[in-house]
Parts: sequence; C-alpha cells; structure tokens
Amino acid sequence: MGGETKVSDISFTLFAGERVCLLGASGSGKSLTAKAVIGTPPSGCQARGSIRVNGEEVGQLKALARPPVSRVSAVFQDSATALNPLMPLGKQLSLALKAPSSAELSALLSAMKLDDIPNLLQRYPAELSGGQRQRICITLALLGKTRLLVADEPTTALDVMTQQQVLQVLQERSTQPDAPALLFITHDIAVAAQLCQRGLVMENGRIVESGSMQQLLNAPQQPYTRSLVAAARRADTLLSDTLL
Repeated sequence: MGGETKVSDISFTLFAGERVCLLGASGSGKSLTAKAVIGTPPSGCQARGSIRVNGEEVGQLKALARPPVSRVSAVFQDSATALNPLMPLGKQLSLALKAPSSAELSALLSAMKLDDIPNLLQRYPAELSGGQRQRICITLALLGKTRLLVADEPTTALDVMTQQQVLQVLQERSTQPDAPALLFITHDIAVAAQLCQRGLVMENGRIVESGSMQQLLNAPQQPYTRSLVAAARRADTLLSDTLL
C-alpha cells in the first residue's frame, strides 16, 4: 500500500474446530492480515505469498472469486452496519448462502441463546440489542458452512455481560462436529484467554510470539507480549478496586 510494507513474514495454520487469536494493539497489522485471509484487502493493497483455505490456494483471489469450498465467513465489530436495516431478520437469514430448513435455522438461533424465534424473525435490526445483533451476525456467518470463521473484534462494542454471552456462544459452537476453525482478532489478551486455545501476537506487522494462551499469559517471552499481559492485569486490578 503506497509502496510501504504493512505486514510481512506472517505464517500460521488453523485446524477445524480450533480457536486461535491474532492479538495486538491497534495498528499492529492484525485486521489487515484478517482481510487478506478473507479476501477483502483494502484498495491499493497487494498481497504476496500463499493463502490456503480448505486445501485451495486463494492468495491472489478476492472473496467473491474464490471457489465455494475455500470461502471464509466473517463477523465484524459493528453489527449495526453488517445487517440491512430495512429488511426483517428472517429474510436476511433466508438469503444466506446454503440457508437451512426452518427447523435447522431455529435450532441454530437457539444455540445462539436467542429466544422467541418466530417473533425475532419478524423484527428489524434496530429493534434488537447490540448483543442480539452480534449473535445474528454469527448465525449468518455459520449459515455459509465455511471451514474458517474470522471474527474481527466482535465483542469490543458490547457491554461486559453481553460480551460474555457472545464468547460463550463462540466457544460452545466450536465443539460441534461441523465447527469451522475460528480466527479471533482482538487487542484484549484477557478476552482472548477466555475463548482461544492458542495465540499469535502481532507487533509492527509481524508475529513476534505464538503459543498456547496459558503460555502467553503465564510465561510470555517477548517484551511486547509481557506488556500486553501487564496491561490486562492492571485493568483487572483497577476494575476490582473500583468494585470494592
């Protein structure tokens, strides 16, 4: 982009059902990496190298040009802009790729911890809470039945209680036999630790450390990772002190 290298030497593998976080502060390159994986790079940005999804090489293909077996589903931070405000939710869900039967859709919405589904399907996005909209977005992503789901800061705009509900839904869904791999993008190592099994830490466009979340939290090797852990612990201490 503009002759400047934003991200380089990125290499990682995800397996079906695995939950992996791409962790780093704003500007570290994690969202740009996610967009390359999805196939929606910013205008003027060129990617080099290999991206394989479900065994297919798609590194030079944008999202809509990829074969169905190698497409990637995505959930983003702002659920309000991800949904059509003028269309009932039921119609939006019915238009999703490989839309299921009514019974299957109801079962999936129930798994998302959503209630009163017949009424819900008649409602518009503005009539739902942020957490409900985000769970609808996750449902839409899962309806595509892709082998990889990228969730880019999906809980950042949510209150703490709703955030916990969404994280629980993502975790429970990953245990299903048909679960895709999950690449979870976040700046918050505490949130990542609740959901993910493995972490990739990005700094200045490079992965500087990787390992299990337990290892990254308890025995970080790189100064940058240690600073992320320390910041998360300071925030937790501040919250605990405030509640006393």
